[in-house]
Amino acid sequence: MDQSSLFPTSDFWPLAVGFLSLSINYFVQGGAAVANGPSWSGDPLAQERTLGLWGIFLGGFGQLLTGIYLMIGLTWFPVFSNAAPLYMAAVAFSLYGIHWFVIGLRRYTHSDPGPEAWMAIPLFGLSAMGTISFWGNGDIPAAILFIGLMLIYLAELGARWTNSEAAEKTGGVFQLLTGAWLFYLAWGVTMNMANGASYWV
Repeated sequence: MDQSSLFPTSDFWPLAVGFLSLSINYFVQGGAAVANGPSWSGDPLAQERTLGLWGIFLGGFGQLLTGIYLMIGLTWFPVFSNAAPLYMAAVAFSLYGIHWFVIGLRRYTHSDPGPEAWMAIPLFGLSAMGTISFWGNGDIPAAILFIGLMLIYLAELGARWTNSEAAEKTGGVFQLLTGAWLFYLAWGVTMNMANGASYWV
């Protein structure tokens, strides 16, 4: 049975939810790393818990929700066209979301960040896959996003292996820059879909 007759194609992809949730998370995480705050309590453990909560709910839940939504829309209820790049987006949103649940919980419980040095290696690889996939499909704005993610995980690798404050701040700078690009992508996708604009996204 032709499923297209049951599930009409939708152009309303949920990408803006994933872009904006990660953008907000990167502004919180990266801004705190670069500026060492602000902190009202002066208690670094309290600040870590706050960063953990933003990581869990914005970085984790926001992206995982988007990834699951996309994957279901490509498989069980095939309503999204242009499946090749969207599949890459679904994989990336899902895995980045899950990994932010781990990071957020680690920060909230004040656990040891050292083992995340190993995490940064396959996450760098996932970011490289995204760069190749979107660049190859002609989606340069998304490829730029994944280049930013590659830089974040290179910095993460250095920060976790060396316990270096300079590498931590470098990662924070890359998070802020990537967060700004994510905000642009969320803005562009939303304005294009909701208002018929023509942003480069």
